[in-house]
Amino acid sequence: MVNAGAMSGSGNLMDFLDEPFPDVGTYEDFHTIDWLREKSRDTDRHRKITSKSKSSIWEFIKSLLDAWSGWAVMLLIGLLAGTLARVIDLAVDWMTDLKEGICLSAFWYTHEQCCWTSNETTFEDRDRCPLWQKWSELLVKQSEGASAYILNYLMYILWALLFAFLAVSLVRVFAPYTCGSGIPEIKTILRGFIIRGYWGKWTLLIKTVTLVLVVSSGLSLGKEGPLVHVACCCGNFFSSLFSKYSKNEGKRREVLSAAAAAGVSVAFGAPIGGVLFSLEEVSYYFPLKTLWRSFFAALVAAFTLRSIDPFGNGRLVLFYVEYHTPWYMAELFPFILLGVFGGLWGTLFIRCNIAWCRRRKTTKLGKYPVLEVIAVTAITAIVAYPNPYTRRSTSELISELFNDCGALESSQLCDYINDPNMTRPVDDIPDRPAGVGVYTAMWQLALALIFKIVITIFTFGMKIPSGLFIPSMAVGAMAGRMVGIGVEQLAYHHHDWIIFRNWCRPGADCVTPGLYAMVGAAACLGGVTRMTVSLVIIVFEWTGGLEYIVLMMAAAVTSKWVADAFGKEGIYEAHIHLNGYPFLDVKDEFTHRTLATDVMRPRRGEPPLSVLTQGSMTVEDVETLIKETNYNGFPVVVSRDSERLIGFAQRRELIPAIKNARQRQEGIVSDSVMYFTEEPPELPANSPQPLKLRRLLNLSPFTVTDHTPMETVVDIFRKLGLRQCLVTRSGSDFDSYCVWNYLIKII
Repeated sequence: MVNAGAMSGSGNLMDFLDEPFPDVGTYEDFHTIDWLREKSRDTDRHRKITSKSKSSIWEFIKSLLDAWSGWAVMLLIGLLAGTLARVIDLAVDWMTDLKEGICLSAFWYTHEQCCWTSNETTFEDRDRCPLWQKWSELLVKQSEGASAYILNYLMYILWALLFAFLAVSLVRVFAPYTCGSGIPEIKTILRGFIIRGYWGKWTLLIKTVTLVLVVSSGLSLGKEGPLVHVACCCGNFFSSLFSKYSKNEGKRREVLSAAAAAGVSVAFGAPIGGVLFSLEEVSYYFPLKTLWRSFFAALVAAFTLRSIDPFGNGRLVLFYVEYHTPWYMAELFPFILLGVFGGLWGTLFIRCNIAWCRRRKTTKLGKYPVLEVIAVTAITAIVAYPNPYTRRSTSELISELFNDCGALESSQLCDYINDPNMTRPVDDIPDRPAGVGVYTAMWQLALALIFKIVITIFTFGMKIPSGLFIPSMAVGAMAGRMVGIGVEQLAYHHHDWIIFRNWCRPGADCVTPGLYAMVGAAACLGGVTRMTVSLVIIVFEWTGGLEYIVLMMAAAVTSKWVADAFGKEGIYEAHIHLNGYPFLDVKDEFTHRTLATDVMRPRRGEPPLSVLTQGSMTVEDVETLIKETNYNGFPVVVSRDSERLIGFAQRRELIPAIKNARQRQEGIVSDSVMYFTEEPPELPANSPQPLKLRRLLNLSPFTVTDHTPMETVVDIFRKLGLRQCLVTRSGSDFDSYCVWNYLIKII
């Protein structure tokens, strides 16, 4: 206890934001950040640095280092993301080939590297060499026959099961946040949501390792989406080294937006597409400065990847194409049809996958993630091995589907050109072996397409890292290649039809099936993700097909129109809502014709209005209010009689402030009065020591009048990233709590 004289005036009272103490200013897990406050804090920090820079040379140097710290972070992100992508590519290539055989000269060589280092390898038979042996040749000294086929089949399945088991075990035991593609969570976090540990160093390590394992297992998934998560983990690690970003969640998200661009850059070899992907698909706050730094991070990442030539072809991209025939206006109709197919496939996949994931969450199936992964892997390996189009890695399949059939092409997709009963003569293509026939090629592609559609629905969403870009592209590429082969056959056998007469001469090679595969891949990817501009740029960059960009634009737009007719949610937004994350999409339309006054009052069964007064509530009263409610904060009013709004106090700051006051200031008890004023009134003798928390108060909370349309309120939340919006009546008289709880229901 202290006397009245000691308590008078603010000089003897402790203001608990004069000196920082732990936990004030931090955010709880699974809460959202205050964008306006973070922006204000960064402005104050920058103003202090600018004022100090004029005082001495050292302070000036510190201000320069602060200004260039952002570019340093971008440089480090690009270097590490490019290096990790290279390591993942090398490991995936080796472990994928390990399922079929091993190199005797050096076990770490892939099939291609092993044969190209052999002196006995010829260009025509470059996939066969004595140094590379299949498991049947190594174990039982047989390369042909039923027993050799069965042994290779079993080894393929066993390796796939081993890789999948290791991956799901690592995820389950060490880093549960590594499962999935990560893009739904990235979109949510970049909009201000807090998920502690999602960007951690342990998550980065486990995701990198397990990504190699799951892709090598042959499951119908890709590494491109998870690479965005990996790059964001790199961004979080480097931003934690600089207080400019580690102490400001808003600034940290600028770094993560740039890191997402770097992730797409190394995933597809598409730096410009990566920047547009971050801007269009994942980012919420994307100022011009972030655009420049995203471009720089994507540039460094792409340069790092290119410097070490990951694909061994002297180019940055994997799916580089070079077609020798132009496209004609008559082909626009089948290209549009591929866009329609992409939209329908996207709708089918989203609905079926979400239904399966919801069933996994609500039934006992979700309790056995390891068993589910093993079962899906076994089915995938058993069905995939007999079909040459599903046995190989999905990236290699897409590359082959995109390729043109030239004179030196040895792909099975081009073997049918040597069947004299089905298509063009082979006199101008010497030294080609007998083909399998167009019917066989189409039948195998159709089976592979159906299998890929079905198995992808059950694979995406399992408790392992799983990307969706490559499987979606594979579905579209197979469908497009089949359509291209069909148009090619029509053009060859019916070149006198009016639609072919002007551009297809007898015996001429006037249709390019690989182009149809490329357009189909873009259409299906657009139908699933609902991307448009960034999708077209990514496809253009990963193929180098600049002259075909109009076709890709037409297919992407058609795909989006068709898919949006059945629902505007893409796969990532659907998974966000399935997981219950708070997400207010800028693309959603709010159709309710209500006012703020219609939703601001508590409904039946909800707790009544909860406010703080500026100088009449005790510590015990505030602690009881915090315990009995779960609001993120409380409006502060003059009194219960005069509900004139003073400010807003955050729950996350009140709790540590009271806790630290009890520890650091003598005389603070449950009966101590809490003051949110500059000068507390004089108290009678023997009164408990008061607690002054004026600087904890937000004196400028965002407010609207009670007649503001809810459509406007929702738009304000979208554009400003608000956590709450107070509703006032008659100027500044506080009438009810806020519309935040109602918006949570909308989200």
